[in-house]
Amino acid sequence: MECNANFLNNTQFQGDGAIITGDDAHHMSRVMRMEPGDQIIVCNEDKACHFATIKQMNGQEIEVTLDSVIEAQTELPIEVTIAHGLPKGDKFEWVIQKATECGASEFIPLNMERSVVKLDAKKASKKVERWNKIAKEAAEQSHRQMVPTVTDVYTFKQLLDRASQYDVCLFAYEETAKQGQLAQLKQSLREIQTNGKMLVVVGPEGGISEKEETLLLQSGFKPCALGPRILRTETAPIYILSAISYALEL
Repeated sequence: MECNANFLNNTQFQGDGAIITGDDAHHMSRVMRMEPGDQIIVCNEDKACHFATIKQMNGQEIEVTLDSVIEAQTELPIEVTIAHGLPKGDKFEWVIQKATECGASEFIPLNMERSVVKLDAKKASKKVERWNKIAKEAAEQSHRQMVPTVTDVYTFKQLLDRASQYDVCLFAYEETAKQGQLAQLKQSLREIQTNGKMLVVVGPEGGISEKEETLLLQSGFKPCALGPRILRTETAPIYILSAISYALEL
């Protein structure tokens, strides 16, 4: 069945049915041109997904009947947060889209010393709204069971304050690769338990500064090489998530 997932609040589920409203209803009726009898996928906030059939629609609301539970597990066995130093242009949008497809649970846009991009509060608010929309669309397309969250733009201190919430904290650091230390990611993936939480910091185009490296080490983060080659900032999260999937899913 070729249909995107639709993510609903738990309150939208009623008995053996659900009500789709707002932008989702408009998109399905006006853009997708869906009709009663068409089948879709709906997921609740608890990551439970169902095949469903459209019962009736009026443009503002779409009522569906739940058909069967989808047993397939499409989430990574651990929660992965990508904290990414703000890169130039629309690279972060690409990261959000592709990393959502690869299983990321959360994104933290991060102001770092070598970030060229600087966002004021007004611009940041609009960006975060757009970034969350991109994450939702990517999650729907890739049949995720949940929509990753894109937080507000963090300062470096705000990031460090969250480190205690995670089982494993890493930062991508090319100097580690130059020193021949290539095993940290592999070791971390051997040690982390199912449903564990991992935080990975990726620097912007200029990388992570020496001051930031020191602060990360002091906060319990471990430097992580991503192979012997130098990766672009937008490639690093995809490499990390692919390695996680290979180690824990395949």
